[in-house]
Amino acid sequence: MITFILNNNLIKTEAPAGMSLLNFIRNEAGLKGTKSGCKEGDCGACTVLEGMLHNGKVIYKTIVSCLTPLGNAHGKHIVTIEGLNTDDLTPVQQEIVSNAGTQCGFCTPGFVVSLTGYSLGKQAGLKPAAIASVAGNICRCTGYKSIEKAAFKVADLLKDKNRDNDIAWLSEHHFIPEYFKTIAERLSAIGQRDHATAQPDMIVGGGTDLMVQKPGEVKVSALNLTKDIPHLNRIVQRGNKIIMGGSVTVNDLLGSKPLTTAFPKLKTWFKLVSSEQIRNTATLAGNFVNASPIGDMSILFLALEASLTLLTTLGEKRTIQLKDFFLDYKKLDLSEGEIIETIEFELPGKHHFVNFEKVSKRLHLDIASVNSAINVQVKGQTILSASLAAGGIAPVPKYFEKTSDFLTDKPLTMQTLTDAEAVMQEEVSPIGDVRGTVLYKRLLLRQLFFAHFMEMFPKVFTPDVVLPVLKA
Repeated sequence: MITFILNNNLIKTEAPAGMSLLNFIRNEAGLKGTKSGCKEGDCGACTVLEGMLHNGKVIYKTIVSCLTPLGNAHGKHIVTIEGLNTDDLTPVQQEIVSNAGTQCGFCTPGFVVSLTGYSLGKQAGLKPAAIASVAGNICRCTGYKSIEKAAFKVADLLKDKNRDNDIAWLSEHHFIPEYFKTIAERLSAIGQRDHATAQPDMIVGGGTDLMVQKPGEVKVSALNLTKDIPHLNRIVQRGNKIIMGGSVTVNDLLGSKPLTTAFPKLKTWFKLVSSEQIRNTATLAGNFVNASPIGDMSILFLALEASLTLLTTLGEKRTIQLKDFFLDYKKLDLSEGEIIETIEFELPGKHHFVNFEKVSKRLHLDIASVNSAINVQVKGQTILSASLAAGGIAPVPKYFEKTSDFLTDKPLTMQTLTDAEAVMQEEVSPIGDVRGTVLYKRLLLRQLFFAHFMEMFPKVFTPDVVLPVLKA
């Protein structure tokens, strides 16, 4: 039995756990305000709020309902556009109207839900965060300036929000209905759902890949739902080591102080990785197991020399380096029934420098043509160690063993980089595809390699030093 609160109603259903939440909302619950658009998590028309109880408080985030298995809604508060309506327009709805932020109206519910999610978040009142909250929502006819103006107006209205009692404040100021005040107590009465069946056909985390690739198969399969298993959702620091559960999401990483402190540019990098809704849902383990040759998280954690702890259905564990996990195109060192329990890596030390670069047809919300990450340890003018990874240039996310070894114990000079780039090109044999020819991918790989060092050591590798080499 799947039990959750949909708007103000308690839902108990025997519907398949693999049915999409969007399908349930529209066809079973009869709520048509949530729209069915791309069904791939790109357009944001199906955006809903997901509220989850944490330490007695409900934490809300936006998700795409088209890629959310219904089973992952268990024990949560799911809010559609209908669940935000009051007797009058909410401030978010009113600003959309006042600033002409809607035309055909198909995308409007998604924008309203996303901006309401922003109002419930920690960054309410900050204008850049208001714009970021709707980055995963596409409008094809209004023009984004009017929506931007509405978002800025909403931010202004939230500057004085009481963050200690935000639900009460938002309810008092009509951003959300009164019933939100009762949700925490009501969710606490819902017990945990069994995540695994006796003999599951399929293991599903956030669902953002499988619900695109195999929606029909997911719907009719017995599922092991790993997304909300508590110990898989933790980020723990032990000394200099970070241990992350396999169900940790990209935005969970952004909420980790040890990680944002160690990687000050993490937010900048992750803006290149999907939309807010997908970053709220997709899991690290899912990104690795999908085995995409251009998986952004795979590339970053390869450079960080991460290791995986794999867990069998019998409770047996084994550890493997991430660079040894990818065997061939879509082939993994992963036995049937095994899941990624944890991902571990060492935080970079004082003399370590880490960078991530990505090139895609669009700057944001697009898959990479080529992406790359590097982790180097430099003391004085000597490279003590290096770990380089790149995607889009091999059948698997590629760890550059030979290039990394070549860079080790070399002087930090342009000649070293030039020689290392030649080794790097010998280490791969890319193939052409829809995202670029072989020549184009080799060129991008070259440019990103030098871009790493220009970003990490701007005083050493200035444009005057690097550009003549790149033009040669």
